[in-house]
Amino acid sequence: MNVPEVPLSLFEVLHSSETAEAASALDRGGLAVYPTETFFGLGCRADRAEAVLRVFEAKRRKPDMPLPVILGSAEQLELVACPAPGTGSDLADLTAFWPGPFTLLLPVRPGLPEALTGGTGRIALRVSSHPSARDLAEACAFPIVSSSANISGKPPVTSTEDLDAELLSSLRPGLDCVFLPPSCPAPGGGLPSTIVEPLGSRRLLVRREGALPLATLAEAGFTFSFPQ
Repeated sequence: MNVPEVPLSLFEVLHSSETAEAASALDRGGLAVYPTETFFGLGCRADRAEAVLRVFEAKRRKPDMPLPVILGSAEQLELVACPAPGTGSDLADLTAFWPGPFTLLLPVRPGLPEALTGGTGRIALRVSSHPSARDLAEACAFPIVSSSANISGKPPVTSTEDLDAELLSSLRPGLDCVFLPPSCPAPGGGLPSTIVEPLGSRRLLVRREGALPLATLAEAGFTFSFPQ
């Protein structure tokens, strides 16, 4: 994996190949650029309000656009979400599709930064199929924001050579990092995750059709509705 063309002194400060080192940066309230199964992501710990706002600023992202979150495992779900009554048994079957390109939209746990949800009260969660993304969330012992590492309106990137110099320049030496584990899989591009909101009684509100086919969910006994 090639390194991005950024000023050498900046890259030397920001580059991290160790999961524990990158997790430490996030624990201190920093940001990290890191690989996911589709594109490079930009994120922070989901409970760090100032860092969440910096993700919006670095991307020039509109404040009413929620930020998706990656879990290290399904066990971290309760740290950030409060599933609605009557959805527990459905969630047990839905989380069986993790790790994978499948996002659940659930009521957010009180106390997390409001900016994280764009004021919607719902948080978008998945367990990434990329081992480095999962390892980073596990090492933080808390879910991490996973927005694509690009300026809003520009295409997401799958190679370090294409990381936006403007985005990288917004990172703070000594606080933030670019996380590039040795021999980690490169992002593979492709379709984004499928997003559903569990309604209970095996019903799902489909917010976005993506990489996980709805037919696969139908085979598991789920039915669908779509926003009007």
